[in-house]
Amino acid sequence: MKSASFPSLRVEPELRKAVEGVLLEGETLSSFMEASLRVNIERRISQKEFIARGVASRDRALETGEYVDAQKVIDRLQLMLNEAKAKRP
Repeated sequence: MKSASFPSLRVEPELRKAVEGVLLEGETLSSFMEASLRVNIERRISQKEFIARGVASRDRALETGEYVDAQKVIDRLQLMLNEAKAKRP
């Protein structure tokens, strides 16, 4: 597949300097920008899927009338957090 390019991006000099200040050894500005795009694409896909699951859950609850008590959810999450903390070195 032939590669494509993005349009040039105009930024404030301070932003460019900040980016250049965090580049890893051997990393280019172009590779940093590509990696940033990929990470943000994945994040947005995850957000979209999360919202879709929430809407589907809400719709099921509305259809069935079956809801989970908020305190039960909080208690379960607290238990999961406590277990994860206990497993940490």
